[in-house]
Amino acid sequence: MAVPFQSAPEFARYLDSLGFFHMDLSLGRMKQALQALDLSRPPYRIVQVAGTNGKGSTATFLASLLEANGVKTGLYTSPHFVHPSERILINGRRLPEDDGLWLEAAREAWQACPELTYFEMLTVMALYAFRACGVQAAILEAGLGARWDATTAAPADAVCLAPMALDHTAVLGPAIGDIARDKACAIRSQAPVFSSPQPPEAAEIIAERASAFQAPLAVTAPLSAGIPLGLAGAHQRVNAATALACARTMLDMLGVPAAEASLAQGLARAFIPGRLQSVPETAEHPPFLLDGAHNPHGMASLASFLEEGGTRPRAAVYSCLSDKDWRTALGMLAKTLPDIPFLVPAMHNERAEAPDAILRLLQEHGAGKASAYPGLKEALAQAALAPGEGPVLVTGSLYLLADFFALHPDALERPAR
Repeated sequence: MAVPFQSAPEFARYLDSLGFFHMDLSLGRMKQALQALDLSRPPYRIVQVAGTNGKGSTATFLASLLEANGVKTGLYTSPHFVHPSERILINGRRLPEDDGLWLEAAREAWQACPELTYFEMLTVMALYAFRACGVQAAILEAGLGARWDATTAAPADAVCLAPMALDHTAVLGPAIGDIARDKACAIRSQAPVFSSPQPPEAAEIIAERASAFQAPLAVTAPLSAGIPLGLAGAHQRVNAATALACARTMLDMLGVPAAEASLAQGLARAFIPGRLQSVPETAEHPPFLLDGAHNPHGMASLASFLEEGGTRPRAAVYSCLSDKDWRTALGMLAKTLPDIPFLVPAMHNERAEAPDAILRLLQEHGAGKASAYPGLKEALAQAALAPGEGPVLVTGSLYLLADFFALHPDALERPAR
């Protein structure tokens, strides 16, 4: 059977045809592909990062720590904002679409298993590209849960568990115990486990799972406030601590001395777009504060940052997905910012909540002026006219931020330091 794409644009169309949100919870296709490509045990160390909030940040800190100590590192995260190549990074640089390896990896993945889903296809491509580029370590952020997540088909030399909370309840289950039991399936061998502090029920489930596999379990305490971090917000001290503990173990596995100065540099240089990201003002636009808070746990971190840091946005641009606990999260934001205008753009996404429903909830919470817009571009233009010197806050969904980065692609890149 012929490969159904021969160029990068054709592959992009093929990937879209698979359905961004399509899921088929099993590991059979992944195992078939990895076996066919001789990737069932890749020639590099692997860390799987699972959890609910902070997975991407924890994975980013870990990759930055290893890179700062001279380890060639692959990082696989999700979702992307503008192009799927953002998900596959080698030493902090994405594998570009016009690189021959991008299309080669796609062809090899398809030939290994033509039935791969969207997320599975990109996961296989990442593992293939990491081998082709000669990485020494790969960090894999789980997409949904862990029991049936594509990243779980690869072996793990260590596991990081970011904070767990209610999310994806329609798939993983309605209670924190259901969530924890699924995500704790990342523990599947004697590989060491590094966990952030967890809700009591989740902590108990994680401890039982680690004990069953005789996997060493370390629960990390947040880093002190005096340690500079590249990612803003007090909650990042939890994610950074988990990554730092894992990095020390991974460096030992690799036989690389852990230089304290390099570890400090790795923490300070970590960058991931859309997590309390400040975008400076230019002649074309006001300053922005971007955060993908999409559930109550994430919104609590954003609210703490706004209150403790004294940041006062001039306006809030908010939209969300209907299948998240957005009502609770938006209520928290409206309480934190009671007197600023809220601008609600329509998101052209099959899971997007209707702007009218968001406006009704804002009215119930007594928020200041709130209005709907046909798209993000129109909402941002109006937000720029709001009085004050603070940034325009853009939050509520990573998919809203995707619309933002499509308008401002330069903001996706690591800023110069």
